[in-house]
Amino acid sequence: MNALIITAYIVGTILLYITIWMLYKPLKKLLVFAFNCIISCGLIWLINISLGWAGITLGINIVTATVGGLLGVPGIILMLSLGAIV
Repeated sequence: MNALIITAYIVGTILLYITIWMLYKPLKKLLVFAFNCIISCGLIWLINISLGWAGITLGINIVTATVGGLLGVPGIILMLSLGAIV
């Protein structure tokens, strides 16, 4: 093989490694956020089932999933308290 081809493979491999390394942290944060949104939807669903008889419900939509995903349990409590006030 030609030395130029071998050098091109080595440089391409290094560039691929650098690209994957740069995208790893943002992708990891995005996956953690998506997992938290799914868990918060499940928690809201459990709250709707267990407290629905008392009239305490919370709709499952993009906004509630995002707030629950970002803030966690305190965010869900905040949305329930705001729903009780309004």
